[in-house]
Amino acid sequence: MTVVMPIVLSNGMESEYTVKDTRLRSLIKTVTWRIVGSLATFATSWAVTGDLALGGEIALIQVTVNAVLYYLHERIWSRVQR
Repeated sequence: MTVVMPIVLSNGMESEYTVKDTRLRSLIKTVTWRIVGSLATFATSWAVTGDLALGGEIALIQVTVNAVLYYLHERIWSRVQR
């Protein structure tokens, strides 16, 4: 998927910046988003259950399932034409 974003240069002229979502970029986005999501899941699970180990187990299951689903979602969207 290629994303074209308009930008304004320091001289005031407008230009375009092109970003291509490669497989590696999708993978990196997947990993960083999973870290954020898993920390939130862990904290919520721990707060609700009051059990540190159970919160960790829930977060571990969640990170595995969601990482695979997110990567597949990104790859499907990379094939969608505008």
